[in-house]
Amino acid sequence: MKLDILAIAAHPDDVEMTCGGTLAAAVAQGKKVGILDLTRGELGTRGTPEIRAAEAEAAANILGVHVRENLGLPDGFFQNDREHQLPIIAALRLFQPDIVLSNAIHDRHPDHGRGAQLTSEACFLAGLRMIETLDAAGQPQAAWRPKYVYHYIQDRLIMPDFVVDVSAYWDKKKASIEAFQSQFFNIDGKEPNTYLTTPGFQNFLEARGREMGHLIGVEFGEGFTRERMIGVRDLSDLI
Repeated sequence: MKLDILAIAAHPDDVEMTCGGTLAAAVAQGKKVGILDLTRGELGTRGTPEIRAAEAEAAANILGVHVRENLGLPDGFFQNDREHQLPIIAALRLFQPDIVLSNAIHDRHPDHGRGAQLTSEACFLAGLRMIETLDAAGQPQAAWRPKYVYHYIQDRLIMPDFVVDVSAYWDKKKASIEAFQSQFFNIDGKEPNTYLTTPGFQNFLEARGREMGHLIGVEFGEGFTRERMIGVRDLSDLI
């Protein structure tokens, strides 16, 4: 399946918290959208990889994305090297996305910045035909390079280069986040508390969405940074 947009994330739930509204809006516009999680989040304090997988599937169904896969790279220990670039290259060549959304370029969690660099370099390398990868049937894959790579903003505030209006899809984004019940605030939970389980974390996510929306004069927004200059055909493309 050729995709218009592929969101790549270090952990299941990264996408939902940062660009879930953007993905839901793209699906509503008829675009083909997918999610690629790099790890299973097995180092997470709460839940299990199996629980996270079920939650990720539920969240994908809420957002309406067409495909979600997990590469199973080692949580906390993947590196930006050939071993970990090749599976991403193969996925890019399989789905042939025009746009890739990736982790924040730097953030509180070291996997996020490292995931951003890993994904960015894999996107470039996927366009080199001398790098050989095989599909599931063992057949050589054609080279493919996404046209655009953008980075969503995560825990630490980074001033965006552009903001997407997701006001109409905020409730769907929120529902997709809540699908990860093991990871967020649960008053009846018996597992250890974490940074994500404090009641204030959900307030933070809403405040960030309102802050980004405020920048462009709407209720809720999601911000992104770019790797290269964005062009418009005329000034009417701007809002």
